[in-house]
Amino acid sequence: MVRSVLEEMRIRSLGVIDDAVVELSPGFTAVTGETGAGKTMVVTSLGLLLGGRADPALVRIGAKSAVVEGRVTVPAGAAAALRAEEAGAELDDGALLISRTVSAEGRSRAHLGGRSVPVGLLAELADDLVAVHGQSDQQGLLKPARQRGALDRYAGDAVAGPLDKYTAAYRRLRAVSAELDEITTRARERAQEADMLRFGLDEIAAVEPRTGEDVELAAEAERLGHAEALASAATAAHAALAGNPEDPEGVDASTLVAGAHRVLETVRSHDSALAALAERIGEVGILLADVAGELAGYADDLDADPLRLAAVEERRAALTQLTRKYGEDVGAVLAWAEAGAARLAELEGDDDRLEDLTAERDALRTELAGLARELTEARAETAARFAAAVTEELASLAMPHARVTIDVRQTDDPEGVEIDGRTVAYGPSGVDEVELLLAPHPGAPPRPIAKGASGGELSRVMLAVEVVFAGTDPVPTYLFDEVDAGVGGKAAVEIGRRLAKLAKSAQVVVVTHLPQVAAFADRQLLVEKTHDGSVTRSGVQVLEGEDRVRELSRMLAGQEDSETARAHAEELLAAARADG
Repeated sequence: MVRSVLEEMRIRSLGVIDDAVVELSPGFTAVTGETGAGKTMVVTSLGLLLGGRADPALVRIGAKSAVVEGRVTVPAGAAAALRAEEAGAELDDGALLISRTVSAEGRSRAHLGGRSVPVGLLAELADDLVAVHGQSDQQGLLKPARQRGALDRYAGDAVAGPLDKYTAAYRRLRAVSAELDEITTRARERAQEADMLRFGLDEIAAVEPRTGEDVELAAEAERLGHAEALASAATAAHAALAGNPEDPEGVDASTLVAGAHRVLETVRSHDSALAALAERIGEVGILLADVAGELAGYADDLDADPLRLAAVEERRAALTQLTRKYGEDVGAVLAWAEAGAARLAELEGDDDRLEDLTAERDALRTELAGLARELTEARAETAARFAAAVTEELASLAMPHARVTIDVRQTDDPEGVEIDGRTVAYGPSGVDEVELLLAPHPGAPPRPIAKGASGGELSRVMLAVEVVFAGTDPVPTYLFDEVDAGVGGKAAVEIGRRLAKLAKSAQVVVVTHLPQVAAFADRQLLVEKTHDGSVTRSGVQVLEGEDRVRELSRMLAGQEDSETARAHAEELLAAARADG
């Protein structure tokens, strides 16, 4: 499975580090060095890259600012890659470049994939990229929501099946409840809307408008309003075309055209062009006769009826009342009426809808309660197995008397769902709150793991948790600081062995002073100061072969050239390789 990997970090002017590059293994990397050499700056640097608080005191004396740059390979489609792309960041050959600058004055800037971004965005990405376990910086599984999610993944199909059904029922219940709330809380508004629609529909029904009626009536009103002028004009035009019976000596257009046609007809046989003109004049005569006839009919039919005009104007006034309220013309008024009738039917059906929705909501709450109970039972069974596994891990990590339990509990809520006589709060993941508890020694009450252990113990608890959860938690990189505090000997070997086991499914970075832990690493980095007390680029070395044996010897006996220590170091390396 492809996962994100923190490839390297470049650290400049941070604490004792002047300029150094930390190259990390995709598996298990151990960071070692003498006390005060700057090993914890690795943790500090990573914290800055993950949006941690910028402390100007971290800036190296004499420098204007401290800069930490990181390169993280991120699989395409991963949550971190998608969130970065949303912010405008670009991936460099599948890698995400992260930069954090802290000025000596306290100002802080963040860059992601070549784009300036808010520091808060780096903190968002942190949840998907790195889990840091140290005395001052605890993330990952300390968050209750992640504890529940990880427990569900650890449970597998036992939880996944009912959780899918629960989620579907929960979403439907939310939708039904929202519609119920909308109907009940807006009951008065909806009643007022229904009254308004009824009034409008009754008003339109009383008028009974027809499509296009307003246009027809406007034309008729115009004609009736000018009836006398229209009749006079039609009569005069008819006289001009066909003559006036009261003036037999008058000249009209039809007579003149007929005379012209007769003259041309007498000679048309002598010239085809003139014959064509004669035909056209004949056509004009026919057209004039037709028009004259229509004018006569128009004048006869035109009725200057004032009663009809009054009726038309009254009808137009009624239509105007409707168009003023419901649409720009009669067509729009009829469209409003159609939509209004549909909406009124919906509103008048609220009572029936309310009854149906209430019944569906009650059925969904009953279904949800049953699925939630099934989820709780599966989680409780898984929690017992998980707690036993973590407790067993702690016994090998110098915490033989510690006991881990997982509290799967519910919170009473009168608005919740009823399960076994209790009404409890519910959410998208069920009714359960999941919390890891630790009793560090017999007689101690179990407390949340963030409060129930000291700094060194807490790192070991988290290591045990991560080992048990290996492969189920989505965080691809783990960084442990002081995971080996207060232990040695066989317990230290067990810590190294478990870190190596965790590194088979995730990237692991450990700051350690124990050679038994460092020997299990795929890569060992040595942080070393120069004579002036700073860590330069050459001060962070990848140790291999003889150099690694020498550093392990120093960690064992404080003497790099002790033959006994060298033999022991070689033995540790051989045992770690054989164990892997």
